[in-house]
Amino acid sequence: MEKERALAVFQDKRIRRVWHNNEWYFSVVDVVEALTDSPAPRQYWGVLKGREKQLLTLCLQLKLLSADGKNYATDCANTKNIFRIIQSIPSPKAEPFKQWLAQVGYERIQEIENPELAQNRVKEYYELKGYPKDWIDKRLRGVVIRQELTDEWRDRGVVDETDFAILTNEITKATFGKTVGEYREFKRLTKPSQNLRDHILRNSGNFWDAKNHRGDFSA
Repeated sequence: MEKERALAVFQDKRIRRVWHNNEWYFSVVDVVEALTDSPAPRQYWGVLKGREKQLLTLCLQLKLLSADGKNYATDCANTKNIFRIIQSIPSPKAEPFKQWLAQVGYERIQEIENPELAQNRVKEYYELKGYPKDWIDKRLRGVVIRQELTDEWRDRGVVDETDFAILTNEITKATFGKTVGEYREFKRLTKPSQNLRDHILRNSGNFWDAKNHRGDFSA
């Protein structure tokens, strides 16, 4: 499916989205319609952004396919900003999302105060996804090893993200004969949410433990 025409399902509503600047941007009007059941979602959004001018700064005008088969510029926002817009929607249907965002914020504050909680939550997330305990332990150990490696690079003067990517590519190419991008293509991982490290670990075990390397792959 073409990225420009891809649709997301949101509470049984179809939300138009477009791939822009390496992330998804969603139609604000579609989200407003899904959360308010307004018969005039464009007008509803017009009133909302008129009342809170800062909401306009969260949007980009991007072309999306309309019901008439043509593409029109419409207000779109990425995932982070869509959540911010949802917080401003005075509708009962938006309340579960607001409560969830509040809970996530509370959990993040807890994790800052006690970093061990973050590791425990990651374990819980992987368990909910059905990963076995052995896999989870290896995955978390790989995260620690990767952090040690990046810390070592920083100590040696590496600060630019491009340099980190180059070094990671060199490790990947020396190991598998492919760069990170080439390996993602080989694994057919086309979505940003598909983590290359997870797939490597799932299919071949903990490579870094096996080879006694101090590093990991960036996705």
